[in-house]
Amino acid sequence: MTVQKDLEKALAAAESAKGTYASFATSTEDQTAQQMFTQMSQDMKQHISNIEDRLSSNAAVGLNAGNASTVTNSNSSATVTNQQN
Repeated sequence: MTVQKDLEKALAAAESAKGTYASFATSTEDQTAQQMFTQMSQDMKQHISNIEDRLSSNAAVGLNAGNASTVTNSNSSATVTNQQN
């Protein structure tokens, strides 16, 4: 699988999570939970932006053709590495 495909899957998952969190925030009456879900939805906006930036970068340089690539989210400690063989 190419880095491009991995990024596209990650983007779809992040967009889905953002919508889920936003939905939970509007459907609960618990203020603490509402704030938590709202914050999580806002956090996902940043994740989405990071992924979109990387997708744009890959498209601009054509990096989806087979070399090792790394995606790093500056807002968390998670780093995802994908190597093509």
